[in-house]
Amino acid sequence: MTHDEMLAALAPPRLPADFGSLSVYEMLALVGIGMALGLLAGLLILPLTRRRVKPGKVRLSDLRELPVPERLLAVARLLGRLPPSLRAAAYGTEPPPSDRNIERAVRRTRPWQR
Repeated sequence: MTHDEMLAALAPPRLPADFGSLSVYEMLALVGIGMALGLLAGLLILPLTRRRVKPGKVRLSDLRELPVPERLLAVARLLGRLPPSLRAAAYGTEPPPSDRNIERAVRRTRPWQR
């Protein structure tokens, strides 16, 4: 049996001819459904891809026991730079700031990290 004979032996399709092509509204609906599924997949994957705090990472509350000069050094390491209000005290040109002033300066530099 040849390919043409096999196609001729098949029953004719029972669907309307318009089902073979998509309208603009159907394409927009499919794009919308795809975007919604992508958003849902992204939200499901988000907890798995968030950065986790490393066990050895230092927090601001862990620095309270340190003496002021070492605490200023640790704050500089934690933030990546020393806040401008603490620089003079770190270099010894001003008296050491209180614990409250150090924490206030750090929170002003990074308000989201409390």
